[in-house]
Amino acid sequence: MLSRELAVALRDAGLTWTPQNGDRFVVPDRDLDELVFVLSDMVVEEVRMPDGTHVLAFNGTTEWALDALEASEAIWVPSEAQLRERLDDEFESLERLAGASGGYAVTASGARHVDVSAANAYARALLHRLQGA
Repeated sequence: MLSRELAVALRDAGLTWTPQNGDRFVVPDRDLDELVFVLSDMVVEEVRMPDGTHVLAFNGTTEWALDALEASEAIWVPSEAQLRERLDDEFESLERLAGASGGYAVTASGARHVDVSAANAYARALLHRLQGA
């Protein structure tokens, strides 16, 4: 998953977000910094029954102190596919790096961007474009 730091950098560089089901996001400055939320029409919760079985409980809403927030207050954490889509025709390749350190390299518009995860490498390539570098 994309690092929070890169998600913030992408937002600050002007990456726009139109929330859709399945999107992940974080909520800063509300003592929820370590939690990642997923947009969904319904909440599904795993419930462990006393007899050891597992039940998937479908809930319409969850009663919670945080009822709503402006989408602009959340930080979108795009997936690899969403980042690759935003790179569009500039994306050239994704390469898994060999060796002890491993990692991934994304080549976009002739520039190579390396990081420990593919999502972070895609984000670095997109950030490079957004910053006009």
